[in-house]
Amino acid sequence: VQLQASGGGLVQAGGSLRLSCAPSRNIASVDFMAWYRQGPGQQREVLATSTSAGVTRYADNVEGRFTISRDVTQNTLYLQMNALKPEDTAVYTCGALYHRVPYWGQGTQVTVSS
Repeated sequence: VQLQASGGGLVQAGGSLRLSCAPSRNIASVDFMAWYRQGPGQQREVLATSTSAGVTRYADNVEGRFTISRDVTQNTLYLQMNALKPEDTAVYTCGALYHRVPYWGQGTQVTVSS
């Protein structure tokens, strides 16, 4: 499964961005998808997850601000990010688990200015 993340950019604190991730497989058949990020000098952290059954989960530090969703018609995974903070600055990546094999996409840079 190939994954391509896009939608990053520079935004002021309090602003919003929507990230997109398009898998090369039918998104409805991908068991598990998630958004991750890695800030400067930090380890990669999981932000939000989505299962093919429609279950979503969020990390405590983004719950209420970020929303993960799958659009079957667009075959795309989204991450809507609102109320962005400077500490949200990082490279954001989407990942997938397909037939028990993990896949990673290239990241997209998100920079939040204060």
